[in-house]
Amino acid sequence: MSSVETLFAIAAYDHPGSGAVRSENRMAHLAYVGRHLDRLRLAGPFVDPSGQLCGSLMIVAMSLAEAQQFSAEDPYTRAGLFGEVRITAWSPVVGPLAPTG
Repeated sequence: MSSVETLFAIAAYDHPGSGAVRSENRMAHLAYVGRHLDRLRLAGPFVDPSGQLCGSLMIVAMSLAEAQQFSAEDPYTRAGLFGEVRITAWSPVVGPLAPTG
């Protein structure tokens, strides 16, 4: 990773009881995300204490406007899965995404 790469965290939290919406749109979501792998650095679901999926986290290498558009066009967003979406600049300090040198 370049030390100048701009990263944003997209944290999206499902509406309670929306497991069916998530299941019905999962393949479309994965296909959409798959078309953006060149700008996706990390992604995966949030899991509640009972083991149910309850949201999503994606770290993306793009501008804020691009991250907002990427999130808005996600099939999960379009299906109304999320009750809240937060897009925040993110700066890794340790680990494989942290800048070197």
